Amino acid sequence: MDQEELKSYRDNVKTSYLMGEFDRLAKQIADAEILVSSDESMKEMAEEEIGELKKQQDVIFTNIKEIAEKDKPQEGESKGVILEIRAGAGGDEASIFAADLTEMYRVYAESHRWSFSVVDSSVNEVGGYKEVVIEVMNKNAYDDLRYEMGVHRVQRVPATEKAGRIHTSTASVAVLPVKESSSIHINPAEIEMEFTRSGGAGGQNVNKVETAVRLVHKPSGIIVRSQSERSQLRNKEKAMEILYAKLQVLKDEEELKQASAQRKSQIGTGDRSEKIRTYNYLQDRITDHRIKQSWHNLPKIMLGNIEPIIEALKEAAANNTLDASGVDSDD
Repeated sequence: MDQEELKSYRDNVKTSYLMGEFDRLAKQIADAEILVSSDESMKEMAEEEIGELKKQQDVIFTNIKEIAEKDKPQEGESKGVILEIRAGAGGDEASIFAADLTEMYRVYAESHRWSFSVVDSSVNEVGGYKEVVIEVMNKNAYDDLRYEMGVHRVQRVPATEKAGRIHTSTASVAVLPVKESSSIHINPAEIEMEFTRSGGAGGQNVNKVETAVRLVHKPSGIIVRSQSERSQLRNKEKAMEILYAKLQVLKDEEELKQASAQRKSQIGTGDRSEKIRTYNYLQDRITDHRIKQSWHNLPKIMLGNIEPIIEALKEAAANNTLDASGVDSDD
């Protein structure tokens, strides 16, 4: 059996238990095979046991494959998302907040065993993100993270603030679904591509080989960069995936504008300039203005415990009570 395939089943939360049973039987089979080769008197009994254990393994593996097949994204469905987080108003504090949001989403994604990788980033001198592009791959990622799109606001006293004054800073989050298949056609002649060295914090080069890829889609003016992979080919593949996602969103937004009835919760209807959520550290409170609901224990939430917020937003969207325009509140 393919070891990569088996590893994927072990990593999948829905099949990991059955893979544990599969591996337990594999150990028993290995032990019985040793007995066959070392003890002639036990050979017949051991071979019979091996046959029975392999039958049990086959049943378990069939169940694993059925579960994994159902878990695969269908054609046209999202297989993941691209998150773009940008520092807004607030200077260095805004970039630190962008890094805090990135860490919050990373822990949330990894707690669900989703793949999380930084495709491109621009880091400033204080270690914050001016901009970061993240790929989160799992078919459930878009359903969970789609309502994170918008401007997030933080109110707190920065660590560098000597006078103890409260600062208000913002960071914007864009969420682009990555589709299993795309109806978008890209003419290679309309893409300008260049290769550069991957950069690190403060702008220094961390790779002597030009592996980073920068794409410019000339008709739309969209610029995409990928530098997380070690090869030009993989960075080009990731950059193209992001470009397809961006163009798909543009197409979806255009179709929504032309539609007579538009659901508020769909892609592109929320104004990204409006604040959707406030993180108030002094009051230990996070408020989502679209559903006018608050949660406490902000440090725990920033450690990736955003499940209650995500579930509340999904429920509001299902009940058509999610105000996607947000509320520009000073609360």
